[in-house]
Amino acid sequence: MKHKAASGIATAGPPGSVQTRAEQSIKNAELRHRMLFESVRDGILILDADSETVSDVNPFLIDMLGYTREELVGKNIREVGAFADIEDALSCFRELLKNGVVRCENLTLRMKDARPLQVELVSSVYQVGNERIIQCNIRDISDRQRADAAVRAKEETRLSLAENLEAHWLLIENLPVGVFLHAPDTQVVLCNSEASQLMGMTSVQMLGKDANDPDWHFVREDGVRMAVDEFPVKRVIATGLVLKNLVMGIAGNGDGEYSWVLVNAYPEFDGNNTLRQIVVTFADISELKSAEEKTRRNLEHLTALVEIDRAINFSFDLNLSLTTVLTHVIVQLGVDAADVLLFNPASRTLEYVAGRGFQTKTTEYSRRSLGGGYAGRAAQERRMVHIPDLTKEHDGILGEMLAAGEELVGYHAVPLIAKGEVMGVLEVFQRTVQEHNEEWLDFLKALADQAAIAIDNVTLFENLQRSNTELFQAYDATIEGWSRALELRDNETEGHSRRVADLTVRLARLFGLSDVELVRVRWGALLHDIGKMGIPDRILLKQEPLTETEWSVMKKHTVYAYEMLSPIRYLRSALDIPYAHHEKWDGSGYPLGLKGEQIPLVARIFAVVDVWDALRSDRVYRNSWSVEKVREHLRSLAGTHFDPRVVKVCLDSDVLVD
Repeated sequence: MKHKAASGIATAGPPGSVQTRAEQSIKNAELRHRMLFESVRDGILILDADSETVSDVNPFLIDMLGYTREELVGKNIREVGAFADIEDALSCFRELLKNGVVRCENLTLRMKDARPLQVELVSSVYQVGNERIIQCNIRDISDRQRADAAVRAKEETRLSLAENLEAHWLLIENLPVGVFLHAPDTQVVLCNSEASQLMGMTSVQMLGKDANDPDWHFVREDGVRMAVDEFPVKRVIATGLVLKNLVMGIAGNGDGEYSWVLVNAYPEFDGNNTLRQIVVTFADISELKSAEEKTRRNLEHLTALVEIDRAINFSFDLNLSLTTVLTHVIVQLGVDAADVLLFNPASRTLEYVAGRGFQTKTTEYSRRSLGGGYAGRAAQERRMVHIPDLTKEHDGILGEMLAAGEELVGYHAVPLIAKGEVMGVLEVFQRTVQEHNEEWLDFLKALADQAAIAIDNVTLFENLQRSNTELFQAYDATIEGWSRALELRDNETEGHSRRVADLTVRLARLFGLSDVELVRVRWGALLHDIGKMGIPDRILLKQEPLTETEWSVMKKHTVYAYEMLSPIRYLRSALDIPYAHHEKWDGSGYPLGLKGEQIPLVARIFAVVDVWDALRSDRVYRNSWSVEKVREHLRSLAGTHFDPRVVKVCLDSDVLVD
């Protein structure tokens, strides 16, 4: 047994025993350790501490050095070519054996292709049974060293540039970038021509100025004037750090216009770490800033048009669509008020339909004739009308608005045209005098086009609804006409179709049918006996009981109904009642012998209503039954003739009452 255990074949205890669980736990731990060893992103080298022989390496170390596993494992550390300077490595190992752990921060290894590799090595000694093993974690630090070298080189270059700044001033003078040289007290000691031009001063005027001079007028990117402590030179002095890529505005000419610049600044120190000077560069980015602002406005305009388009497409509420348009008109165009006047073709007038931003309700009650006033002229002539100052020139309606206290100044009226037809007029107002460029006017026209589309969409929708309503009424009237025509053949059933149609709709609503479905239910009930149009009068109007042959003909009226109505597309969904109202719950009905829930629900509902109305009506061959007698009759046929659930709902409700 001991021999088997030594060879790795351990005897397991009984299943579930403490020994078995312990062995499984050890196996799991070994598996986890091996997975970590194989997947770690550092090279790992395992040595026998006494023989200095490599006993294991992980895949990452093999990839790092370029050796195969066979070239490393089983070799004495002195035989492994990766350790080019074996004495350095051995000295680390000796220190390791002495202290139990060692860290070599810069050790040179040699890859298989002879390239040197700078690594960081951390080694530890572990006692495993009677053996001592050394685990070396090896990390490639070549990239880190190259990055550090690059940073040092960059810093040396910067210092060299500062030292040679004055010596190369003639070159800097011709740079297309403004360059300032400030003394430690912030005074300007040198500046090139581009810098003086950006500041709106001559080079002579610039010399000697410091950061506290009132002529410095800088603004942040958000347009707020900078405090003195925020000036680039002040910030560099305060922090001693390089300032990079600061965007700010310079008001150099006193005309309110800003030159936008990208600022970089850095301090220069002498050998004693004393500040010598601050170099500040200004790159004029006004054109880029202008392009960025234009792009931002275009994006806002596009977003506004998309939102308006969404409002138009997802709603046929004209007020909602126009409110969305007017909101964007005011926000995007920077106007104070706006309204939409809708053209009424019948009266040939423009009538207020929506507005935003007004202080009074004067405009809401106004009506302009086509060709009258500025709005009427814009609609009639199909062109924009612009009045720069309403206090000097206005029409009657606008005069009333001014008199009411609107305090309006600027005015634009834009005709709303869709598919070649004038839909109305968009009016926009400002309470201050403003000049507008072509971009502003183009966007105003684009918003007017959206308003026209909104009006046109709603008009089309309303016309379509009106047409649908008229068509539906025509369908309904036609169906009722057919029903009355059938009743004219049989005076005994006069009013029967209308009564059962009303009762069936009321009962069907209790079963959760939608309004659209109830329309089909009504049509089906009205036409339930339409197939009898194909039954000969000698059978349909016969007073005596029908013979078996005559009954077989009479039963065909359901099939005739199907054949008559199914070719009519809008009546196909109303066929359930005319075709299946004589089917019975127990399967003994006709024409198909359907059973139970195979029978359409609306046909099951109608069957109850049909019998109710027939028994509650006088006939030549009998008088009408009492309510209680009919209710008892329906109850007796539940489960055979009728659907029991339908009968219960019908009798429990207050629908089947006189």
